[in-house]
Amino acid sequence: MADITIKAAYGSVVEDEGFLFIGFAEGEEEDEGYVLFRQPLEGGPVWFEVNDEGFGAEDAVETVTPNPKGIEIALKRDLAAQFGWATSVAVRIGPGTEDADEALAALAAMLGPRWQA
Repeated sequence: MADITIKAAYGSVVEDEGFLFIGFAEGEEEDEGYVLFRQPLEGGPVWFEVNDEGFGAEDAVETVTPNPKGIEIALKRDLAAQFGWATSVAVRIGPGTEDADEALAALAAMLGPRWQA
């Protein structure tokens, strides 16, 4: 069981100011949960955050594994303090999750071998 669970209402893929942003969010309000992956367009380390910029770190993702309920994100244990001691995040993606397929495809491309299909 994951330490943190996000029930995604939508996914997003955005290119802005030289970065690719891929996210899943419960909604659009500030207090609703989200996960965000960010990488320079030319490649490089991936920044990952959960629910707040303060709960994020560069190169924190060990693996992302898709499953029938969504994705499971395993975080590097030595960075657990950056995430309130969480080491795993589940993103629940249902059939009604807007733009989920586009976001999942972009995330698989971004993560390369860390995407454990």
